[in-house]
Amino acid sequence: MSAPTPSPSHSSASSPSSGSSGGRTGRAVVLGAGMAGMLAAAALARHAGEVVIVERDRLPGGMEPRKGLPQARHAHLMMSGGARAVESLLPGTIEGWVRAGARRIPLGTGLVAMGPHGWYPRWPGTQFLMACTRDLLDMVVREQVLALPGVTLREETDALALLGNAQRVTGVKVRTASGHSAEVLEADLVVDASGRGSQAARRLTELGLHPAHEETVDTGMVYVTRIFRAPAGSERFPVVSVQADPHGRQPGQGATMVPVEGGRWLLTACGTRGGEPSREAGEFEPFVRSLRHPLIADLIAGREPLTDVHLTRSTVNRRRYFERMPAWPEGFAVVGDAVATFNPVYGQGMSVAAHSAVAIRGLLAERGLGAPGLARSIQRAVGRAAGSPWDLATGEDINYPGAIGEQPPAAARLLRGYVQRLMRTATVNPVVMRSLFDVMTLSAPMTALVKPPVVLGVLRGPGRGVRNEPSITAAELALCGLGPR
Repeated sequence: MSAPTPSPSHSSASSPSSGSSGGRTGRAVVLGAGMAGMLAAAALARHAGEVVIVERDRLPGGMEPRKGLPQARHAHLMMSGGARAVESLLPGTIEGWVRAGARRIPLGTGLVAMGPHGWYPRWPGTQFLMACTRDLLDMVVREQVLALPGVTLREETDALALLGNAQRVTGVKVRTASGHSAEVLEADLVVDASGRGSQAARRLTELGLHPAHEETVDTGMVYVTRIFRAPAGSERFPVVSVQADPHGRQPGQGATMVPVEGGRWLLTACGTRGGEPSREAGEFEPFVRSLRHPLIADLIAGREPLTDVHLTRSTVNRRRYFERMPAWPEGFAVVGDAVATFNPVYGQGMSVAAHSAVAIRGLLAERGLGAPGLARSIQRAVGRAAGSPWDLATGEDINYPGAIGEQPPAAARLLRGYVQRLMRTATVNPVVMRSLFDVMTLSAPMTALVKPPVVLGVLRGPGRGVRNEPSITAAELALCGLGPR
């Protein structure tokens, strides 16, 4: 459901509201109406009298693909840490996802997963993931945000330039798709949430600021996705994953099968440089069967495909360290994929955006929209939210054969060795596994991995108890016409 697009006044400036609404004053402008932009708008709506979301495309009216987000067709897992953060910003969202057809799948009882070191047991835990399509996740959040008081959406509107100077950003110059002249949107705070294609770095240099330091780690990973009709009676089927092994000598290849709304299974397969999958339909199942274990291929054998094979190469890890810039303008902040993009295999991008929005809300509650230094504090908080996920993702990805990027420093390599042993131990030790899931779902900080019970378990190691067969049940196999393994 989209809010109506206001008719722009192309020739005149539009100034921030000087009044207040329920104690809220001023105007904030958010560039981008994706997940990061909508969550930022939700945080801002509690404190700004007006929040204007500027989006270059026209948003879908329901559960449909959003233009400009080709990766949305692939598996997206909203982890419990991110889901709880979204719920705190927009109460009722988790219930809304479930009503729309998503499933709240418990970890690890609802997960059949082969990690780099073996199959994880299905021990009960406190974490979960939301299993559904990205379209469903976006639709529910979008409807929630656009119903908030003071929030308006400007669709088919391009952001042309920031207004102001190196000391303060005062707004943004925009133009609608049908307009011939630009319009000025003045603002107390402009938040760039325009995603991977963000022009924030260039626009800051145009204001006279030094460029932000940027890092990339690129495995050359390619994703392919196809949706299949699920068998009758499989409403409680687990997520099934055969993860790529970044420590082998061969390219990393893996796949994840997610039960999504509408009685369907969404299957995303991936391969790093030298082992990429093809978009050819006839090569999809053979690729999945060639993985480290054929379980997922067996599950989809004979299943009716409901879509073509969709492919994307937008998987590079990229981080822009805006928080480290020696100077930062008042009135401007950058969030979401415009700050850090992650290899989607780790399922952390949306959760990082949610935690960033929670941090923005907290800073606004403490200091108010126009407080000196607010923008810089926001940028540092966003950098902290991205820090641990970035270290986890790039610390693994740099190990794939052919990966391009800087090797981590010695301390990070030492941590990597500990994490590898921890992941192997997690296949036999429930305390270690639960701590690993706490961190991977962004429900706990990295320090949870060095608590005494976890360290003791890692020091003892996995012994000889690593499971070599999938933890799928005979009843789950029978739904697919398969016998016990």
